[in-house]
Amino acid sequence: MKVEAYLFAGVALFFLATDVLYAVWSKEPAGIAALTVAFAMASLVAFFFGTTYRRKGIRPEDRKGAEIRERAGPLGFFPPQSAYPVLTAAGSAALAVGVVYGLWLVMIGLGVLAAGVFGLVFQFAGGGED
Repeated sequence: MKVEAYLFAGVALFFLATDVLYAVWSKEPAGIAALTVAFAMASLVAFFFGTTYRRKGIRPEDRKGAEIRERAGPLGFFPPQSAYPVLTAAGSAALAVGVVYGLWLVMIGLGVLAAGVFGLVFQFAGGGED
């Protein structure tokens, strides 16, 4: 991830230089804010990649003589069937429709959405399956 960290650090420096030049010549606040946010986001990604490289070291993808089997292993945890994604989608839909029809439906949508997100987050927190 060292190469990725350098790449995004270069992008961040480009946005910083562009932001400074734009601020000096333009004095337009929306563009300055957009370039500042772009610099901050690129810096954040560069920091993440640099920290990950320092913590985990070199990856098999970074070595020329690496084999495919060096990266093999478990892909992750895929939960079984759950009703919480459907509940979350229903809450999102009710919230979106509530913006048009009224505050009462927004409140119902927020409640259903909160229940769905809470269920998704804490479904497997107890160690046992629901």
